[in-house]
Amino acid sequence: MATVQLGCEDCPVRETAACAVLTPEEREAMVAAGRTRVLKRGEMLFAAGDEEAACATLVSGALKVSAIDADGNEQILALVHPAGFIGELFAPFAHHDVVALTESRLCTFARRDFEAAIESYPALTRALLRRSQEDLLATRGLLELTGHASAETRLAALLHDFSRSASQSSCHAAAHFELPLTRGEIANMLGLTIETVSRKLGDIEASGAIKRTGKRGIDVLDPALLADLSGR
Repeated sequence: MATVQLGCEDCPVRETAACAVLTPEEREAMVAAGRTRVLKRGEMLFAAGDEEAACATLVSGALKVSAIDADGNEQILALVHPAGFIGELFAPFAHHDVVALTESRLCTFARRDFEAAIESYPALTRALLRRSQEDLLATRGLLELTGHASAETRLAALLHDFSRSASQSSCHAAAHFELPLTRGEIANMLGLTIETVSRKLGDIEASGAIKRTGKRGIDVLDPALLADLSGR
């Protein structure tokens, strides 16, 4: 895991992450307290039970938040996309594992330093509260999908969310993205079998909404149709 000093000038999420609300002087103070870390696929940011787990903003890549059930099976609870914040403030230890799904770059801070920052910068506190609310709504939406929607709707909704997360614009989805999850991980997250994921992915492609390219590439051919299939 590589660790280097932060730099905001060329950060791709500087206008969308929570720190976007800070003044240039406040950002400089944050930079002095943080580090950039690069995780390889499968590398853990922190594990359930870790004390002093770092707080971080995801700059690029993708992370999963997961837990292990009583039978030793992994359950994926949430995904973190670029500009997303990860960390359990004011908790004595981490409650879940956080693992890189692809090579991922993060701005990380010791929890004590980040807690000091939100005490000093009220705008950052409000931005994190808004982001937490958005994450909560996204989690509730996923629970609704896995509980009631058809297999095709669940998968289309996940693809739709991936395309929006891969876009640099809040106005439209990306025309191409790489799946950060394996089919097994998608099945785990959506409560489906791997065979169902493969079959429904083929059905969505046959509809003309997407086209698969390479091992994990997805071209979004008809964003409106994909949104319609997802129920979004």
